Amino acid sequence: MTRMLPHSSLAARAVYLRPHEISLGTTVSTLKLPPKREKPANAPAIMRARPGGKPRNRTRSASAAIEPAVPSIVSAEPPAQPAAEPLALGSALTLTPAPATAAAAARAEGPQLPRLSKRMSELGLCSRREADEWIENGWVRVDGAIVATLGTRVSPHARIEIDAAARRDQAQRVTILLNKPIGYVSGQAEDGHEPAIVLIKPDNRWPEDPTAQRTDGAMRFVPGHLRSLAPAGRLDIDSTGLLVLTQDGRVARTLIGEESAIEKEYLVRVEGQLPAAGLKLLQHGLTLDGAPLKPAKVSWANEAQLRFVLREGKKRQIRRMCEAVGLKVTGLRRVRIGSVVLGKLPVGQWRYLGGNEKF
Repeated sequence: MTRMLPHSSLAARAVYLRPHEISLGTTVSTLKLPPKREKPANAPAIMRARPGGKPRNRTRSASAAIEPAVPSIVSAEPPAQPAAEPLALGSALTLTPAPATAAAAARAEGPQLPRLSKRMSELGLCSRREADEWIENGWVRVDGAIVATLGTRVSPHARIEIDAAARRDQAQRVTILLNKPIGYVSGQAEDGHEPAIVLIKPDNRWPEDPTAQRTDGAMRFVPGHLRSLAPAGRLDIDSTGLLVLTQDGRVARTLIGEESAIEKEYLVRVEGQLPAAGLKLLQHGLTLDGAPLKPAKVSWANEAQLRFVLREGKKRQIRRMCEAVGLKVTGLRRVRIGSVVLGKLPVGQWRYLGGNEKF
């Protein structure tokens, strides 16, 4: 709301605002009028002729000159800012609503804040699925207070603490390495083909599993190791080699997270002719599904096999790359993920990831 202060060459007038023009929480600066200029005592009186009458004496005595008082309007809010500078006559007076409360600002910002489970995943504490379990179990504190409600949003600067029980639970989660045979799918069963997880049973455990030979206590298989066990990456139904299944969200995030840059190495048996220009295209320059592929390390392992090292994993990527340069894939085996190698693990058998192994 804006009101203009009038100005007169004869006298300054006080400005009064009606009560209904002011709302609670409105801040108004106190108005100060410039001092009245005093006329010298010996100054002649100002006379103005009046038609048909006597001239009016415009001179006031000192005792008759009364300066009108200007009321001060005090904000209902405690003063949070220094008083404004006095306003000059003729300037505009703007009434500014009081600022919103801190609680209202937090509510307005709330939808923009990340969920607690997502923030925990971003910090590398666990996967989102694990985070939800920990929150429901009351194992997560935010700025010292337990948060047990799923979907709670938190500030990126909030202090997140994890209970020791969650750490013990996480330490008991296992990661399993399987040499997947042809004919099994990585995830859910499809088209009559069984998922690779059906091979994880005591009879198929590799007898030379290093974790079974530990002097500090052999790792024994228990049915609970199958709970929440999921593949961290895919391997085509007609491909063999290293497949990782894990209960640990940190491992899954490392291998298949959006920012994952873990190398995966394959030995690929091919048929056809591959000129030098075709090999360069395999290394960099091909596109799949309208998007360029990341650079790859591709070289000859022997006369019949190519060695591929990729940092991404599009569906049937290697087979489609080979088709693009005129090659036919007759066999594909994954032999390494990060620094973990397939080694001597036989086809169809599995072992635990050792405590000293990292991808």
